[in-house]
Amino acid sequence: MQQFDQDRVSLKPDRKDGAFSVLQITDTHLFGKPGSTLVGIDTRKSLLAVVAAVKEQGIPFDFIVTTGDLSQDYTLESYIAFRDIMRAFSEPVFFLPGNHDDGPLMYREMAGLGISAARNIIIGKWQFVLLNTQVYNNPMGWILPEQLAYLEGCLEERPDLYTAVCLHHNPFEVKCLWLDAHVLKNRDDLISLVSRYPRVRLVLCGHVHQEHDFIQNGVRYISSPSTSIQFAPLCDRFTLDALGPGWRYLKFTPDGGISTTVHRLAGGEFLPDFTVGGY
Repeated sequence: MQQFDQDRVSLKPDRKDGAFSVLQITDTHLFGKPGSTLVGIDTRKSLLAVVAAVKEQGIPFDFIVTTGDLSQDYTLESYIAFRDIMRAFSEPVFFLPGNHDDGPLMYREMAGLGISAARNIIIGKWQFVLLNTQVYNNPMGWILPEQLAYLEGCLEERPDLYTAVCLHHNPFEVKCLWLDAHVLKNRDDLISLVSRYPRVRLVLCGHVHQEHDFIQNGVRYISSPSTSIQFAPLCDRFTLDALGPGWRYLKFTPDGGISTTVHRLAGGEFLPDFTVGGY
């Protein structure tokens, strides 16, 4: 992996037509201690299996964005474990914090581990803005004024670029009462901002351990499955799903187009303990 410390990085698409692809990995929930499990799943083993499947697929991508909850126990050792696993890839890896992460620790240490701390990625006709919605030691999301100001600054500085906004918390309800309690609480502030910039085409998140993909007022909102446990849809209470760990590819074209596919490990290998009522 390369060493990074810049707030902004520029990448060049490999394809002559200017299109490029991104691998999204989210909600790995790693522990510092090997063999630790999250509701019955060894999250290191599930991430290793996902990485092996991605390598076996051989689908090309230009960089990896990891949308939070990389850790489950807030430890530096969990981020070192993430680094060690992601060394399987030569492509740049970018991150943002989730509610189970230690955000300040990540911003201090990740660049030294070879995981980019950049918040603005410019590639081809697109820019990606990575926002921090973490409320420390609280599962809900909140976007601070300085984060919104940073996004607005990126949009104002490069009005020629299409924009993808990446964050951990979902800025939309998923119709699971227990999950929607932990939504991005001031999502209207974000939605109001992006509505003023027609070249914002995507808001990409993790957090909900589910697939969602819809368009609202010209902006596409996408969430993706976790590499660890999956949450069942349309449940009032904490409910686990038997679907396998997943990952997402996204392809971006110079005319603002987006296409995407979700892939999963076969069901049955990483089944959680369905008797657990929370985590």
